[in-house]
Amino acid sequence: MGSAQVALDLGNGSERGEYVNQDYILHTLGRPHRAINLMYCYYPLDAGWPTRASLLPKPADAPVNFAWGYAYDDYFPYLGGLEGDTTGEPFKSIRDIRRHGQDVILTLTVDCAVSDAQLIEIANNLRPFGRLMLRINHEAMGSWFAFNKRYSYQEVADFFVRFHKIIKKHAPNIRTVLCVGDGVVHETGKLKYENEFAEAIAVADMWSSDTYLALHWGWPFDIAEKGGTTHKRVTNDSSFAGFNFEFERFSAHGDVRPFVISEFNADGDVTGPFEQAEQLEDFYRRLPTAAPFINGVTFYQFRDRGRLGLEIEDPSNPDAGYAQPILETYKKIMGEPPYVPAFTAGADATFPAKLRWGGSEDADGLAVPLTFEKQPVFCEITFTDEDEDEDEDENLNLMLELNGRWFYKSPSAKTIDLMPAFFNTPAPRTCDLRIFAPPPDGTNDSSQGDDWDINFYAEIKNPPQIRVRFEAIM
Repeated sequence: MGSAQVALDLGNGSERGEYVNQDYILHTLGRPHRAINLMYCYYPLDAGWPTRASLLPKPADAPVNFAWGYAYDDYFPYLGGLEGDTTGEPFKSIRDIRRHGQDVILTLTVDCAVSDAQLIEIANNLRPFGRLMLRINHEAMGSWFAFNKRYSYQEVADFFVRFHKIIKKHAPNIRTVLCVGDGVVHETGKLKYENEFAEAIAVADMWSSDTYLALHWGWPFDIAEKGGTTHKRVTNDSSFAGFNFEFERFSAHGDVRPFVISEFNADGDVTGPFEQAEQLEDFYRRLPTAAPFINGVTFYQFRDRGRLGLEIEDPSNPDAGYAQPILETYKKIMGEPPYVPAFTAGADATFPAKLRWGGSEDADGLAVPLTFEKQPVFCEITFTDEDEDEDEDENLNLMLELNGRWFYKSPSAKTIDLMPAFFNTPAPRTCDLRIFAPPPDGTNDSSQGDDWDINFYAEIKNPPQIRVRFEAIM
C-alpha cells in the first residue's frame, strides 16, 4: 500500500467537539483515512494546568465572549511531558487511531517559554507512534491563540525552529508541520510575517495552510446572520489562488516540502447544509488539478457541536451524532481515484508470512485473489492456527480491504463478516482481499530492530479461511 495522489485526513475532537472512536468512524465512512488530526495544548507553566481552559474559574470582571478568550487555548490538555505520563490523553486516542491503520497528526499549541527538557520529553513520548506528524503552534500568523498573545511573531517562529531541532535529534521518525498559510494572496507579494518565519519555513518537514471556504468564528457566542461581522465566505477560485501563492512563497525558502491543508471545510452556519455539500464537492473535484502540489487535506471535523462536522453532535446526548448531507458527499469523494491509496502487487506469498506496517502510505500486506460467480450471500474470513493449542493468528490486529470497503479485526476477533463490501457496490468478477497488520496497541515495538520507530512487523502463520456462498440455505 502506497500513497494516494491526494491523501484524505480527518479532524477528530477539538474545542468544538469530542473524540469519536475509530470503530464508529470506520463503520460510518467505510474506509480509514491517511491520518487523524488531534488538537491539544501544552501550557504547563500556567496556574490551573492541566485543567481544560474553559473549566477554570472565570473572573467576574472579565467574561469570556470569544472561543479563544480563556487563560490559554481551549483544546484538550496534553497530559504527557515532564509533569505527566503516557497513560492518559492524547495517547489513548493515538493508540486507537494507529491500531486502526491510520497515522496521527498531533496539533499541539505550546507555551514558547517551556524548557528544552520539557520538549525533549514530548519527543520521547511521541517516538513510539511511528511516522506521526506534529503540527506545532498552527495558524501562527494569527492573533487568537495564547502563544500569539504572549510572544512576538519572531519569538513564535524561533520556538518552532527550536522544537523542530529537538524532534529531529530525539524522534527523527516524526515530521514537523509548519502552518503559516492563510489562503490569501497578499498585496505585499509575500506571506503574512514571511520574514519572521523564513527560517521555520526552511527547516519544517511539511508546509501547511488552514483554509475555510466559509467560517463562523463567532460560534458559539453569536449567530451568523446577514450583515454580521463574525463570519466569512470565499469562493473556491480565490482559495485555489491562495494555495498557489503560498506554495510559491514557501518554495522560495529552499527545497520543496509536502504541502497540506491542515483544516478545511465550509461552515454550515454560513452556507446551510445543502450549499455546504455543493461547494465542498466542487472543491474536492477540482483540487488535484487546480493545486497539484497539495498532497493532503484534512476535513475539519468528523463530529462537531456546531456545523463544521460530517455529523452534528446531538445536543441531548453528546455520545451521539446525526449526519449532514456533506457526509454522503464526502463518502463518494473518498472512493474516487485521486483520493484512494495506491496498491502494488508483489511476490507470491509463503507462510508464515511477514507483514510490515510503516504507516498508511507505506505498508506490505497480503492480497488474496477472489472470484465471484455472482453476488454472494455469505462472505467471511476466519483466522486460526493449524495447531488447536495455538491461537497466534487469532490474536492478530488487522485491517482488511475488499471491493473498496475496509474492516477492522481486533486481536480478540476471530471471524469478520465481509458482506458489507457488497451492500452498496455489487461484487466484481474478480477482486483482491487485502490484509494489513498495524500495531495492536498502536505503538511500535523497540525490540523489533533498528527501524522499530518507523516499522512494525507481524507474522501470519497460515492462510486465512475464506467462506463464500452464493445461495441462501433452503
